[in-house]
Amino acid sequence: MQSGQWPQEEWSVPGAPVSGYVWRAEQPRGEVLISHGVGEYATRYVERYHALIPTLVERGFSVYAYDQRGHGRSGGRRAVVDLNVLVDDHLKAREALRSRPGDDTPLPLFALGHSMGGLVTAASASRGPRGLAGVILSSPALLVGQKESALIKALAPLLALVAPAAPVSDLGTGGLSRLTAEVSAYEADELMYHGKVRALTAATMLGLSQKLWAHYPRWQLPTLILHGTADTITDPAGSQRFFDTIASPDKTLVLQEGGYHELLNDEPREEVREALLAWLLERS
Repeated sequence: MQSGQWPQEEWSVPGAPVSGYVWRAEQPRGEVLISHGVGEYATRYVERYHALIPTLVERGFSVYAYDQRGHGRSGGRRAVVDLNVLVDDHLKAREALRSRPGDDTPLPLFALGHSMGGLVTAASASRGPRGLAGVILSSPALLVGQKESALIKALAPLLALVAPAAPVSDLGTGGLSRLTAEVSAYEADELMYHGKVRALTAATMLGLSQKLWAHYPRWQLPTLILHGTADTITDPAGSQRFFDTIASPDKTLVLQEGGYHELLNDEPREEVREALLAWLLERS
């Protein structure tokens, strides 16, 4: 598959200072809004993640994505982000796709979020599901800070306030994939942020993840959750708990045995991608 076969266009999100992109399917049957994880950027999903974006376009889905603030080609302090602001940006992106002038026959829109982007997507959908046909969460960061002490959790907002850029947590690269080439590509990517998670990012991720559990019982959207059981970067127990909590009559949880954090860059990438595509095709 030639990833350059479908040209990448610029796409702007009104009210959000982010660099956005769109890849258009020739005869679209649906649209997918992708939200990337901490430290990465939107166009990484073209070459990596088992060529996810070109594959979606080939199957008839136009893809929209943007570099979240502080990431990729978007402005802001590098990887110093307030997750609540990122949720607002996601809602603005969804509204821009929902209310396009002259769009009399809107296509079904699916929101796909990976890792930190999974938490952003879940928070956005919880705030308001309007306009979404379904949600896909890939290794989502839904259960954050379970191993941290009560004191650390209590001090996190204070540290974020006085030293938002302080490096607080090293996620490492060993848990990304079992494929050496994928880990090497990650480490060599100069557009990635390779440092420790910053204090503001960590604290707001922790706070947002805790706050959302009270809202999930009202979740009714069709939902696909993908997580590796050997993920050491985000907790697969959060995906299981989310699946058990939401009220959606259409929900699917795929716990990939032995899978690492970036499932689409890991050994079962073909199987995982086909499961994702089959789910979308059945609902569009």
